[in-house]
Amino acid sequence: MRVDPNRQGGLILCKAHHAEFAGPGAAVGGMFDLDCVRTIAVGDVALIYPESHQERQQAYRQRQEWFNSIQQPLMELVPLHRAQKILHLFAQSFDGKTVANLPSEALAMLVGVFPHTIAMAKQSLKQHAAPQKPLAIPRALS
Repeated sequence: MRVDPNRQGGLILCKAHHAEFAGPGAAVGGMFDLDCVRTIAVGDVALIYPESHQERQQAYRQRQEWFNSIQQPLMELVPLHRAQKILHLFAQSFDGKTVANLPSEALAMLVGVFPHTIAMAKQSLKQHAAPQKPLAIPRALS
């Protein structure tokens, strides 16, 4: 199968000790995912059957590209930075509500951190995204 490249969605494929993300256009199932124990839909996801050999080859290439895109956050040595980078990566493709609702356990498995670290990064992201109240100027100074 292949994640529909015409939709803005993907799958987090949870394996025994890690997770992978298959975004639009990526191949899923078959030999790649025999060890998959849980699948989490992200965004507007649909699966389609690649009709030709060329479409299957393209799906394999897309799966590799998605795999490579997750490698960048993994280069961070500090776990909180890895957590923040994976959240930012997902925020580039999906709305804030979708990212906020993703299970911390699944995101943690993508970048090798504890779920609590993802929760801290989500909280930090929420605080930075929240509109700041303007400072009230005391009457004595105005």
